[in-house]
Amino acid sequence: MADPVAGLAGELSEVAGAPVTLERPSDAEHGDYATNVALRLAGVEQRPPREIAGEIAARAVERDLVERAEAAGPGFVNLWLPDAWITAAVDEIAASGSSFGSGSATARERIQVEMVSANPTGPVTVASARNAAYGDSVARLLAFAGHDVEREYYYNDAGAQMELFQASVEAVRRGEEPPEDGYRGDYVAELAELDGDPVPHMLESIEATLERFRIHFDTWERQSSVEGEVPEAIALLDTYEEEGALWARTSAHGDDKDRVLVRTGGEPTYFAADAAYIRRKYARGFDRLVYVLGADHHGYVARLQALAEMFGHPRETLEVLIYQLVHLVEGGEAKKMSKRRGDVVFLDELVDTIGVDAARWYLVSRGHDQTIELDVDLAKERTNKNPVYYVQYAHARIAGILRNAAPGSGSGAGASSTALAPEERELVKRLLEFPQVVAEATERRAAHAIPIYAIRVADDFHRFYHEHRVLESENEGFRLGLVSAVQSVIARCLDLIGVKTPERM
Repeated sequence: MADPVAGLAGELSEVAGAPVTLERPSDAEHGDYATNVALRLAGVEQRPPREIAGEIAARAVERDLVERAEAAGPGFVNLWLPDAWITAAVDEIAASGSSFGSGSATARERIQVEMVSANPTGPVTVASARNAAYGDSVARLLAFAGHDVEREYYYNDAGAQMELFQASVEAVRRGEEPPEDGYRGDYVAELAELDGDPVPHMLESIEATLERFRIHFDTWERQSSVEGEVPEAIALLDTYEEEGALWARTSAHGDDKDRVLVRTGGEPTYFAADAAYIRRKYARGFDRLVYVLGADHHGYVARLQALAEMFGHPRETLEVLIYQLVHLVEGGEAKKMSKRRGDVVFLDELVDTIGVDAARWYLVSRGHDQTIELDVDLAKERTNKNPVYYVQYAHARIAGILRNAAPGSGSGAGASSTALAPEERELVKRLLEFPQVVAEATERRAAHAIPIYAIRVADDFHRFYHEHRVLESENEGFRLGLVSAVQSVIARCLDLIGVKTPERM
């Protein structure tokens, strides 16, 4: 969709004869935007960069692309834009509506994001909740960029852990203690009161919790179903036998060592199931596979990518996103988490305490490669110290302004009747960062960039609103259009991380 800054960069590229990238100077005194294109051209043209910058600045003014331009420093070009360009940009944001910043994908792909995928041996924990919040936000970003995205949950329905879980429930049904290394907690007792296999009941509970957390899975895949395809998958791999075991030659495809597919006794390994699962995914027509896994799976990256390559797909089409742990702090003390001991903190409990919005915000607010320390007491607060409340309040405040405006008066910014104030210009330029912010967040799978940006938008809006009236001001028409654009961008940011946009607070 329309991106005024990208459009201006394109016009300046024609002037410079080379691609132009625009940056916002940290000090508005140095212009609305700046480019280092002259520094990049200096080596090619064998001329001083300052001289080239001066020529580009002069041509940009001659062609009425900017109001003022000048060479600065060693060869930067600083650019000042007229108020008319700023107001026209607001109209472009308004015209784009919820599509502003979308469609950044250069080539549309069919992508599967597999996330959570925790064994159904207990309710969703806070650790798995980070997987869910992060994975779903990445999926939302990919869809916003224009990709066709599917979310999948892969779970073990057989094996030692599932047998131990079932044995734990059966023991409680008999009035006995679970096995020493079994599962404990209130949820085990609750399952014991239900008839039959506890696994389907647990899966139903997990799905309900995740739906409550605003995460919907398109498909649920069982390990037992995949294991039936292991022989066919192994037959397609480069393998060899050694010491009675069958090995995959993954070291020839970027892995640090070869991996066992079938043990000496003839039992397939979990890695063999991984091979069958990857083959099934690609066979379903996905162009890209995204796995969201915890920090203890760091060693899986190379081996899974090796399998993709062995099945004839570029290794870069399989991505493994690794996220770090979550530590909950309440009353200044860290909560301990162990599903088997029964003192784990479950997602439902966290949501009951702080709400879905705060939980989703905090679980994506840091880079996935960083540990999160979630302050439960702060997350419960309904004050501006709580960042999710602060951003939502900006959205609700604007909704109140628009409710009190005359019907139809906020449909477009229109021209400003007086010179734009610095706070107005800075707010518009902040909004114009959104397409680049969301494109980079998508490319880097960095969902945390969205809440960081949303706080900056809210900061600039509150600064503007503190200094200027909107209704019954000389610039009411423009300002209504501006705050409407702010509301739209905030709404899109919150939606991309699964947070609601309240009209009243």
